[in-house]
Amino acid sequence: MNNPITVEAFIHAPIEKIWSYWTEPEHITKWTFASDDWHAPRATNDLRIGGMFSTRMEAVDGSQGFDMGGTYTEVEKYKRIAYEFGGRKAVIDFIPQDGGYRVVETFEAESENPIEMQKAGWQAIMDNFKKYVLSV
Repeated sequence: MNNPITVEAFIHAPIEKIWSYWTEPEHITKWTFASDDWHAPRATNDLRIGGMFSTRMEAVDGSQGFDMGGTYTEVEKYKRIAYEFGGRKAVIDFIPQDGGYRVVETFEAESENPIEMQKAGWQAIMDNFKKYVLSV
């Protein structure tokens, strides 16, 4: 993987709940954004090797938005998801630890924005995921 960036969160919850909230569109739309002035109005997910996913991310005020999507290259239930998106690769590992799970996402950096900015944005999304899992 070229120029990898890693973000992670420890979540004290059952893996079934973590997996479900990470992979099901009705949950994905509740956490896939980096700040409260953004949201994810829709998501699709065909979680299988060769399956595709797409999430629409938009500013709440409608001023901007984009679709984030890709194709799965590896799916090992409750353990690992790998995908390709926009010519880049990403891997998410679900690692048992201390009665919960460490969710670790590593992705290839893009060249348009500084690495620190990319890491901060993806970490904010990961933090939203943890907050969502623990609040529902």
